Amino acid sequence: MISAEMTLAVVVVALALYLLKLQSDKPSFPTITVAAPPKLVPDEKTEKVDQYDITAAGPGNILAFDPATGDKLGVYTAMTPADVRDAVAKARKAQVAWAKTSFTERKRVLLALNEFVVREQETICKVAARDSGKTMVDGVFGEILTTCEKIRWTVAEGEKALKTEYRGVGWIMAHKTARVEYSPLGVVAAIVSWNYPFHNTYGPIISALFAGNAIVLKVSEHVAWSTREYFQHVIKNALRECGHSEDLVQFIVGYADAGEEVIRNVSKVTFIGSPGVGKLVMKTASETLTPVLLELGGKDAAVICDDCDYDQVLNICMRGVFQNCGQNCIGLERLVVQGGVYDKLVSDMEKNVKELTQGGVATGNFDTGAMTMQASLDKIQSYVDDAVSHGARCLVGGKPRQTEHGLFFEPTLLVDVTVDMRIAKEEVFGPIMTMMKFKDDAEAVSIVNSTGYGLGSSVFSLDYNRAEAIGAQLVTGMCNINDFGVNYLCQSLPFGGINTSGFDRFAGPEGLRGNCALRSITSDLVSGVRTSIPPPLKYPMNAGSFVFAKSLVELMYAPAWMDTLNSIKGLIAPNRYVAAVAGEVVCEGDVCERKETVSSGGNK
Repeated sequence: MISAEMTLAVVVVALALYLLKLQSDKPSFPTITVAAPPKLVPDEKTEKVDQYDITAAGPGNILAFDPATGDKLGVYTAMTPADVRDAVAKARKAQVAWAKTSFTERKRVLLALNEFVVREQETICKVAARDSGKTMVDGVFGEILTTCEKIRWTVAEGEKALKTEYRGVGWIMAHKTARVEYSPLGVVAAIVSWNYPFHNTYGPIISALFAGNAIVLKVSEHVAWSTREYFQHVIKNALRECGHSEDLVQFIVGYADAGEEVIRNVSKVTFIGSPGVGKLVMKTASETLTPVLLELGGKDAAVICDDCDYDQVLNICMRGVFQNCGQNCIGLERLVVQGGVYDKLVSDMEKNVKELTQGGVATGNFDTGAMTMQASLDKIQSYVDDAVSHGARCLVGGKPRQTEHGLFFEPTLLVDVTVDMRIAKEEVFGPIMTMMKFKDDAEAVSIVNSTGYGLGSSVFSLDYNRAEAIGAQLVTGMCNINDFGVNYLCQSLPFGGINTSGFDRFAGPEGLRGNCALRSITSDLVSGVRTSIPPPLKYPMNAGSFVFAKSLVELMYAPAWMDTLNSIKGLIAPNRYVAAVAGEVVCEGDVCERKETVSSGGNK
């Protein structure tokens, strides 16, 4: 009898051989190196900031600091609109040659990038943690795993998504071919948020470059240090080592005026951020009719039914809520729990949340990290206070953590939350587990759909028909049955939301094609067989022209066969058909003239 261990070993070996074959089919690529940034590892001499405010260094400057320790990382000059125009000009010049490269050449760049990311993932996570306050594990999940999977899918499937696509033509155009070509837009842009400083920039870079574009990245001013000192050098080195211009990717570190100038000078903008700023992006883009993709906030909910896999829910929802300290656009902001399992889940979650540790990467290994911005602490506190004042119970946490340095909000458990509370409607973006109770499936759907957001959702039930039925009623762009957020690791799927969560999609074939100008092209199916205008439709028109056109429509599209047969008369001799129907036209050969009529008064 074959043991489970032996079966597993066979599967692992088979998978390894399959992966080795995939590797052998890929083009060769160079190895790139980038030096670790200064101040990556803190020491006793590291200066502390007086206030957690990026504007504290004065007008035109950006103060960079570690939000978990208060360590000062540097002061950077904010880039101006003039700097943006120069950057776009460089990108535009470089893109001309890049647009002519083969998919194989583009894959080389991505494969070199992937090798670096896998090899240097610890450094990448430390850099991201130092600038944003996240933990190392949060970095692996949000910065590394997502980036590697996006590269894998793009290399494996991107060419198929962008190759010329032939479409059907229908009977009326049977002598033609019809195709869609996906051409580069030129210079595109991404204005991205601070919560994942590596992946939020590299996701758009991967798609833009593979589609043949250059790209300008307006990164958040809250992650100036990681961008300037490390992340921007990775892709530039990869391009250079592969023999291409590093000007293809431009990084802009500045304030709102720089972002506005980016929007005015590119062919398309991807924006990742809040709904409020998203509206400003749309307003600026409207000046130049620049198309935008908006990936905005979320208020994602998990519907947890009585018949769920309880242990799975317990662990997945902890990760879904506290990943990146809750600073996650698809984080679980609401646990909508059925009554039969509600009390048990509350009790178990209370124990779990109490056990969570919190701190910065520089001082040890912790479950949750810091908030990136000072303003987040006051905002989250206001949500908790409002909920408690309206009847919710705060069982764990509920306030900023008192430390000598760092921006920490305690992991918090709020239960008995109802739809009328602010915390049930507005995006929190913090380490708050919010639990709401439902009686039946209809109430669960009503709770989930009670906000203006519509990004992602989850449904947990071992009755798959029930889970699918609930999921089908949730007004969201994405839904995971018995899981959380895994749609983003299925890079074949488009990612995005509806309503206040934005529109358009990145990821998947749809997202990759969004980096292209779609060109619809027709040509002759057979040489020598071309479109010819029938005599009745040549200018000048005559009495039979409309009859001919009308009969042509009936021939091709009339649902009744008698109408189809009758249409032949109008096609063969449209002028005679007019005469026969109207009784007012006399035809001699091919020439038809209207009869003279006598009025009721007897005058001609």
